[in-house]
Amino acid sequence: MARSEAHGGYLCRLESLPGEALARIARESLESDGEPSEGAGLLVSMVKKVVRFAYDAPHTYGRRGAHWYGTHHALAARLSTALGVTVHAYVFDPDEVELVVSYGAGQRVGGETLRYEEVDVDEDDLSEEAFDKLRERWPMGHLGRLLGLARPELLRLPRADSVLLPLQGDAPAVLDPLFGGHAADPRH
Repeated sequence: MARSEAHGGYLCRLESLPGEALARIARESLESDGEPSEGAGLLVSMVKKVVRFAYDAPHTYGRRGAHWYGTHHALAARLSTALGVTVHAYVFDPDEVELVVSYGAGQRVGGETLRYEEVDVDEDDLSEEAFDKLRERWPMGHLGRLLGLARPELLRLPRADSVLLPLQGDAPAVLDPLFGGHAADPRH
């Protein structure tokens, strides 16, 4: 697999996503996390019913932007309440860390961090297959299993087709392209 770039965001598993309040929730969450919402957007993408939310704003770009998600969890907490599902804030930095913090009903319900410098493994002593199996037990692999994706699929989510929602205004989000027009209960 090609080397991944650092990224972060918020992940959950949904059948559908009601878009009526999404822009407002994202805007209020961003402001609660101390960032301006003016000019910002929310990217929403989906692969196999796993939905990724990530802000489209200068403070979320690149490696530094990926790490921003490690301490800014207002959207994860609010979405977990609004959608009635567990939402996972995550950071993946292929040079440094894998971090996952989970929220349910607005409260932190778990989390896991792995810093690569603390891992006692010599990649040269392992076959590629053995190393891939080891990484499946790391935070991003564990999160992938919880959501029904293999680790490589999870790490490719930022490249999936996305819908960009502007955070200004409260127009309902047009998310049908991601969900094929379904309007079912999001918790199933």
